[in-house]
Amino acid sequence: MSDQLLLASATQLAQWIRDGKTTSVAVVEAHIARMRQVNPAINAVVSKRIADARVEAAEADRQIAAATKAGTLADLPPLLGVPCTIKESFHFHGMPNTAGLVSRIGRRIAEDAPAVARLRAAGAIPLGVTNTSEVCMWMESYNHVYGLTSNPYDTSRTVGGSSGGEGAIVASGASPFGLGSDVGGSIRMPAFFNGVFGHKCSPGLVPNEGQFPPPSGQIDRHLSTGPLCRRASDLEPLLRILAGDRADKLAPVSSVDVSKMRVLQFVRELAITPDQDQLRARDMAVAALVKAGAKVEAINLPLMAQARDLWTAMLATADSDKTFADHMFGSRKPMVAIRELGRLAIRRSDHTFPLVLLSLLERLPELTPKRTMRLRNDALTLKCQLEDLLGDDGVLITPTYPTVAPKHYMAMLPPFNFVNCAIYNALSLPVTAVPTGLNGGGLPTGVQVVAREGYDHLTLAAALHLEHALGGWAYPMVTTQD
Repeated sequence: MSDQLLLASATQLAQWIRDGKTTSVAVVEAHIARMRQVNPAINAVVSKRIADARVEAAEADRQIAAATKAGTLADLPPLLGVPCTIKESFHFHGMPNTAGLVSRIGRRIAEDAPAVARLRAAGAIPLGVTNTSEVCMWMESYNHVYGLTSNPYDTSRTVGGSSGGEGAIVASGASPFGLGSDVGGSIRMPAFFNGVFGHKCSPGLVPNEGQFPPPSGQIDRHLSTGPLCRRASDLEPLLRILAGDRADKLAPVSSVDVSKMRVLQFVRELAITPDQDQLRARDMAVAALVKAGAKVEAINLPLMAQARDLWTAMLATADSDKTFADHMFGSRKPMVAIRELGRLAIRRSDHTFPLVLLSLLERLPELTPKRTMRLRNDALTLKCQLEDLLGDDGVLITPTYPTVAPKHYMAMLPPFNFVNCAIYNALSLPVTAVPTGLNGGGLPTGVQVVAREGYDHLTLAAALHLEHALGGWAYPMVTTQD
């Protein structure tokens, strides 16, 4: 039974606990044991709350026993007794909230972010918080507070970022699901590199408040709070819990007939140049939907070739209160960042190289305001073009990244391969990351499923079908060493 507990979905675990087939204590202990087995090697959970989780599990079992006796099981919270994990950048009572910044060491949070509060109110039991990239703005979950997180399929490889700790711990089997955030691929790349499911939702579905760095201005339209999970069946119920009173914005996934879906794919991938593994994964996903009766359409959108510049322009014109340099140095003056590069060279910096470089580059759009506004307008044009093609029954299948998870630190060569994720943040479209199995080297492959804004149910329905057709998450057999 212990092995089954590490393979089941969160909703299945909740049902087993409710039906008396197992207990919350047993489920929580199984995941704690797995965490202790894998975390020394992958460094995904950076602050644990084991004692509190055990108390909460025992309390969940008491509530279920009382409700069983009273005949009120249907009134219990939907995730009662199920463990999970939370990205460290979210406000979570009593837990650290550094987002990898040395200057924030020692901060403890007094309140829960809305998304965290909703998961806990639904009965979920967080086991701890997970690692991120510094200031949540790079695709390697590494910082000088907690160190480096490694991939459970090959510890010499990246887990992605910034929700990389979540991707790794969920993929390892030590957490059924986790809470992440995504402004340029920060849910989808960790989901892809670690072979699990993740969803970047449409704007306004799930609140983004209560995380660091805090969203401001139009960033709220590009940032998404959402789940990472090992089973596609958890995506819709988790999103409904996270959405709260906005859950009616999410149409029922059960209303989607996959056989009547239109499946779009690019004649040529212009944002990135995927390798054969990624093209094979895309073609497998398309073929699986076509086999179910969906119709495939080839499309060409030349503006996708400018994906990096379009995403940069949209973020630069989002009227955010603070730059990343403000968060890192308390100043956005270029000389401050230039001096920090010198400190990096002699290994005396508290910051990571990608973020120091970003702090220098993030204000470049301000130097060319006419070009930046033209690119913003091009991004809005691309959104209209793609949404017209998608309509109310179409999904786009496209690779997440050019390769499987690169070796540690190799994501800098070149540094912009994340843009096939980031462009959909710029366009404010819902996207589900779907695993498609392991390549010949035992590393996860996967695809993104994109729909028009407000049509999250289409991507979630496609994810459910693809999990059934292609197998979904694969428990990592070659995992860790103590």
